[in-house]
Amino acid sequence: MCSIRLISSRSINKLTSFSTLINCSPKETLDTKTCIELLKTCKSITQLKQIHAQVIILNFHKRIGILHKLLAFTTDTLQGGDFNYAKKIFTYCHSRTLFMYNVMIKGYVKNGQFKQPLFLFDELRIGGLCPDSFTYPFVFKAIGELKMVKEGEKIHGYVLKSGVWFDNYVGNSVMDMYGLFGCVTSLNKVFDEMTHRDSVAWNILISGFVRCGRYGDAVGVYMKMREKSGVKPDEATIVSTLSACTALKSLELGKEIHRYVVEELGFSVIIGNALVDMYSKCGFLMVARQIFDDMPTKNVICWTSMVSGYVNRGQLDEAGKLFERSPVRDLVLWTTMINGYVQFNRVDDAMNMFRTMQMQRIKPDKYTLVALLTGCAQIGAFEQGEWIRDYMKENKIAITAVVGTALIEMYAKCGCIEKSMEIFDGLKEKDTASWTSIICALAMSGNTKKALELFSQMEQGGFCPDDITFIGVLSACSHGGLVEEGRRYFHSMSRIYGIQPKLEHYGCLIDLLGRAGLLREAEETISMIPKKDNEIIIPIYGALLSACRIYGSVDVGERVAKLLMEIESYDSSTHTLLANTYASAGRWEDVSKVRGTMRDLGVKKSPGCSSIDVNANVYEFIVGH
Repeated sequence: MCSIRLISSRSINKLTSFSTLINCSPKETLDTKTCIELLKTCKSITQLKQIHAQVIILNFHKRIGILHKLLAFTTDTLQGGDFNYAKKIFTYCHSRTLFMYNVMIKGYVKNGQFKQPLFLFDELRIGGLCPDSFTYPFVFKAIGELKMVKEGEKIHGYVLKSGVWFDNYVGNSVMDMYGLFGCVTSLNKVFDEMTHRDSVAWNILISGFVRCGRYGDAVGVYMKMREKSGVKPDEATIVSTLSACTALKSLELGKEIHRYVVEELGFSVIIGNALVDMYSKCGFLMVARQIFDDMPTKNVICWTSMVSGYVNRGQLDEAGKLFERSPVRDLVLWTTMINGYVQFNRVDDAMNMFRTMQMQRIKPDKYTLVALLTGCAQIGAFEQGEWIRDYMKENKIAITAVVGTALIEMYAKCGCIEKSMEIFDGLKEKDTASWTSIICALAMSGNTKKALELFSQMEQGGFCPDDITFIGVLSACSHGGLVEEGRRYFHSMSRIYGIQPKLEHYGCLIDLLGRAGLLREAEETISMIPKKDNEIIIPIYGALLSACRIYGSVDVGERVAKLLMEIESYDSSTHTLLANTYASAGRWEDVSKVRGTMRDLGVKKSPGCSSIDVNANVYEFIVGH
């Protein structure tokens, strides 16, 4: 009877690759040392399983050194390991060492499985083992990803007591955890308490501030690092700080960082991407393009940044040319172009690009679909919106809260409120945006009662309304003539939810008061608006002037018209509404004066415009054409 054997330890140095298994005499066997040497030179999971089989045959499978090597290889999936196989080996390890726990905790984290490391951490401590500087970093990573703040603070306490706190690797991982929590105060405190701060610590602090939207603080840390720390900023520092510069539109600091890269650090693809993105978003497309053209190696992120820069500036034709030149086009690049076409009302181009994308077998994600549905909503393209929904059904694409919100808005703006309700009711998971979307849809269609019912359900369900939700609620009250309810909801914004009313909210309240004939109260409300942006204040004054015409309130109408004409004297609607207000009061001489003023100023009434969707094509009609 023959048994299986592996190459002997004497032959390891003679062979350049793992030998095939051969039949031989059972006398030829392996010892522990040879098995460990074989595991060190193992190149694939197939080879490892062959070695493991021999280990079991020889009854070496309980030996610690061999188990360590088996777990070290199988948990390292980047080097050809198999984590599921590692879990099976670990299950049969009865005398578990700290090394075994450490590699398994690391393996779970690397594979995106964050709960199991915490069970293993508790188990090893209960078993009398003391976590070390290799245990804590991955435990903190798991806790950070799970957003378990209390647990993180507790284990941070263990670290302070254990003495491993002075290890930079551990200290940096604690900082990273607080950064994932968004706890910038704790993140900064840990950084300040560290006795030695390497570049990783500085980078974690900067990226933590950036992640939490504290861009000014991130820039401040970078400046402190340059001026006082003696630590040289590296690639990670530059990329994070450039993100902050982009958000702050801090072009001067961006240029300074650019000089530092040129003179000291040197370019990389990642730094080039960040510089292109920064200059593009700060409006310096020529500089961005020069950096882009000079880059010897470009990845798809770089192409996307440059295309996005042109899209954001409305240069869609230039963006399209660059898109066609891109050697690799991922989903993000396709979606960037589609979103650009939608943003600038070229919905047909967006739909054509989507069809081309399908022919190239690129599967859309929720952001692509939301962009397309937003475009359909903008122009009331019902049939195209229906086609997208049918596409989702055919391809079994789930309607998430984000996509559902876009569908609700699309159907509502196409006048199909029943379909909006159908989508909303069918959502398995609802968020603030989906609740807000259906409330605004119902308000827009004049269904006041249902809109306010859903707002009440939203509150009872524990969802926190935002400023857009209240625009829908106040609009519903305005359409329904619910003055008391409107006042109550308006004041609850700041008193209950801490939301300061914006111009849009004041506009809704003024419209409500105007419709109810409470013109003086509406006028007083306008005087309470903290910041009067002309773009918003003109429609608000216009709504009140329209109410003055309905109720024949000439005195208020004259005051409002005067204010409007100071802001925008050539707008025909202001003059027309004032003339109609005089007409409703029978003051025909004043009507003639207003029309004379319009002639003198050369003000002409803008023609009416409407559009319809026929066979997936949108047609626009203008009065007099």
